[in-house]
Amino acid sequence: MTTKLNVLILGASYGSLLATKILLAGHDVSLVCTQSTADLIAINGTRVRFPVKGLDHLVEVDSRQLKGQLRALTPQQVRPDDFDMVCLAMQEPQYGAPGIRELMHSIAACKLPCLSIMNMPPLPFLQRMGQLSVQKLNECYRDPDVWSGFDPRVVTLCSPDPQAFRPSSQEPHVLQVGLATNFKAACFDDEASNGILFQLEQDIAQAKWLDTSQEVSQEVDLPVKLKVHRSIYVPLAKWCMLMTGNYRCVLPQEICSIQNAVHQDLVLSESIYKWVEHICFMLGAAPTDMVPFEKYALATQSLLKPSSVARSLAAGAVDVERLDRLVQLIAQELGLDPSPATHTVNCVNGWLERNNAEQAMSSQAELAL
Repeated sequence: MTTKLNVLILGASYGSLLATKILLAGHDVSLVCTQSTADLIAINGTRVRFPVKGLDHLVEVDSRQLKGQLRALTPQQVRPDDFDMVCLAMQEPQYGAPGIRELMHSIAACKLPCLSIMNMPPLPFLQRMGQLSVQKLNECYRDPDVWSGFDPRVVTLCSPDPQAFRPSSQEPHVLQVGLATNFKAACFDDEASNGILFQLEQDIAQAKWLDTSQEVSQEVDLPVKLKVHRSIYVPLAKWCMLMTGNYRCVLPQEICSIQNAVHQDLVLSESIYKWVEHICFMLGAAPTDMVPFEKYALATQSLLKPSSVARSLAAGAVDVERLDRLVQLIAQELGLDPSPATHTVNCVNGWLERNNAEQAMSSQAELAL
């Protein structure tokens, strides 16, 4: 490792997975979160549990035992000038929240390189694709003005392929990896920022963890690496997966597992996957940037839980990431038939309408008391 980096990660849930890999590589990380979560992490650190090939137990990594230093901060405590890079690991609607919105404007003003691990691509990243009129896509974002000050050259996207969840019986500082695939990042349009990415890729690849949970301690090469690609289209491969599996977990009146969403009608699933793939090709992607449907379908056989977007809607969320609507609008802009996304978009719309109506009724009832 040549230079010790200081990385800011917005979002302490899914963000703790990437944070753990960066800390293990010897760099410092600050997680942006609520005050209660920050207090919890200050005392207990974070715990991320990894499945490791060849081992019959999950390997739990305690951030307090890693080379890098972890801090947890509220948005008001962050000084962007202190950091070398920012990772965006919150759900897209959260960036318009009070405190986060102002922090995002400060980050943009500092022109810090920003690596997004959201499912939703940041608007400045989409601006790097000259084929798109980005303003036509603003409706898919909770607060598009959040992104207005960012320099597209220092904003990039990292496909959040690893699947992780917070075990229901655990506190917010615990995360469990369900599918231990790699983060696939597109390069920045700025070589100085790319130097940071490539350094993180190399340092994460070389870092090992000493597992002392068993009778005999052993050095473990943890899964979930950071892979950096020169093509900006590599992260778009996740769109095929999200539209075929994650968003199709959202049914009109219920939700289902990703496995069920994909395998209940494999022919239909493949047709949707190929439709999204064609959108990516029209944007400029090459076949080598994509993941074959067969490989994706095989991986989903082990995904027995509903997707995070489906779980959020079932829990009453009134705002979720609208990648389904984004892909539909991009198809329209490219002159393609948008109908393969229509059923899914309508299902998500239905849940949001019901959830918003129920929240409004609940608010009225509280006011009446």
